[in-house]
Amino acid sequence: MRDDFVDRYGPWALVAGASEGIGAAFANRIAAAGLNLILVARRPGPLEELATELRAAHGVEVRWATIDLTSPDLRAELLPVTVGADVGLLVYNAGAVHGADLFVERPLDDALGLIDLNCRGVTLLTHHFARAMVERHRGGIILMTSMSAVAGSGYTAVYNATKAFDLVLAEGLWMELGTSSVDVLAVPAGLTETPAMRRSGILDTDSGFVAMAADDVAGEALDALGVVGPMLVPGTANKEGAAFMWPVPRAQLVRAMTDGATALYDVPVLDDPATVGPDDPG
Repeated sequence: MRDDFVDRYGPWALVAGASEGIGAAFANRIAAAGLNLILVARRPGPLEELATELRAAHGVEVRWATIDLTSPDLRAELLPVTVGADVGLLVYNAGAVHGADLFVERPLDDALGLIDLNCRGVTLLTHHFARAMVERHRGGIILMTSMSAVAGSGYTAVYNATKAFDLVLAEGLWMELGTSSVDVLAVPAGLTETPAMRRSGILDTDSGFVAMAADDVAGEALDALGVVGPMLVPGTANKEGAAFMWPVPRAQLVRAMTDGATALYDVPVLDDPATVGPDDPG
């Protein structure tokens, strides 16, 4: 992590989808860095246990709340647990471990639930916290997405589409908020060893893909925040895949798209954020 991590992203961080796996790994690393934490997820047991562990291990203040990120009342439910907390870092890690089935053979509510979780929820939380970060001219936002965002896919059509939303939203915000010294990073994770993935059975298939450790994913993301952007692909194998699938660096693409929007809509030119990393897909 950067040396000024606490000053730049403190004093509070909120991790959405924090009960286990990558979310819990983020919480552990952020607490170890000295930030207070707000943990949000659906299951109270794991959240309370994690909060107790973090307080004991790192001496930070930890709040937690059982909130369904697909709730139509998400904003109202979030306010009590965040009152008085100056949130300088948002990690939106929520995402469903999906099955594979044809779009028309799954209930419509499954698709709408993914859209609420991966599109509506992330938009609401990011908009809510980004405004204060822009006013303070400091802060950080990490949106966890997936290598599935690279393209549409049969059997996982809606999941891929919603993860592409997260990726493109983060890239646009990296350009916009970077002018106010707010760091934004999209993190497309590949196969990762998490309890949710283990329960789904996907880790037991002979796919040839090697799962990363959740702590390694969180560690790479936090080390990259404010250093590279707009996208960090964690893991060597994932980076190699991304270089093949995304041959043009994402920062270059975002710059070109922004210049196009500037010309089309006759709006002011945005400066490049400071976090333009090396010529690398991540």
